[in-house]
Amino acid sequence: MSYKESFLSYLQFEKRYSKHTIISYDCDLTQFFDFLSKNKIVEELKDIDFKSVRKWIVFLMNEGKTSRTVNRKLSSLKSFFKFLLRESIIESNPMDRVIGPKQGKKLPGFVAEYSMKLLREVDFGEGFEGVRDQLVVEMFYQTGMRLSELMNLKLTSFDRQTSLVKVLGKRNKERIIPVSKSLEQLLDQYLEVRERFLEEGSDFLFVTKKGVAVYEKLLYRIVTKYLSKITTLAKRSPHVLRHTFATHLLNNGAELNAVKELLGHANLSATQIYTHTTFERLNSVYKQAHPRA
Repeated sequence: MSYKESFLSYLQFEKRYSKHTIISYDCDLTQFFDFLSKNKIVEELKDIDFKSVRKWIVFLMNEGKTSRTVNRKLSSLKSFFKFLLRESIIESNPMDRVIGPKQGKKLPGFVAEYSMKLLREVDFGEGFEGVRDQLVVEMFYQTGMRLSELMNLKLTSFDRQTSLVKVLGKRNKERIIPVSKSLEQLLDQYLEVRERFLEEGSDFLFVTKKGVAVYEKLLYRIVTKYLSKITTLAKRSPHVLRHTFATHLLNNGAELNAVKELLGHANLSATQIYTHTTFERLNSVYKQAHPRA
């Protein structure tokens, strides 16, 4: 029995891996050893070092494999050589010095500015739920709040004299977000309808018809319902409106540090992902408009 077969048996009988997973490991190892053999890189198992693995990484990337695929294959190699080391078949693990390719961060989806303007034409209805739902959507878009932050807003969270709202974010970190005139007007409209509609008051700003605080699924349903009317974006969630808030600010000249503070990010690197979105937009505009592009 070869070392590879011993390893696959170990996965099957000791680790209890599924048949599909074992086939995947087998395929990855076969590809690796075929590469070493065809390119005459090494002949003996003991001669495989981190340089040999790096050459395979370069080969895979040149073949158009994604970083995710390459890292999965490297994971198979790591398990294999760890097994060999444990069985004293090799003296050192060639994977110790191997670093896989970085996986690019998935850019956040956001709603285009012209689509968000269409919200003004959407009929939310004049009843309690309609006014509440409109305020929910606008609050997400105009403040960039997280779902949990909006859900926990209290009636006392707003300072009407300074047009600011106080938000309790992650790790109980408090931050202040400006409130626009249009949002204040919508808030006044909601509070008036809310007072007429509810027999008993609640400390929470956003409540259901029964007067209890809104919950996550309800907020998701509200946002999904109304974003579906203005965009074909596949993902339509409260977090998409947070992404939209940040992207639109940067597209219109806001400083990155200011956006960081408004979003309540602990460090700037978390905010910088939005610059990729804005650069993509600028790149697209350049390619479409410049005569030499």
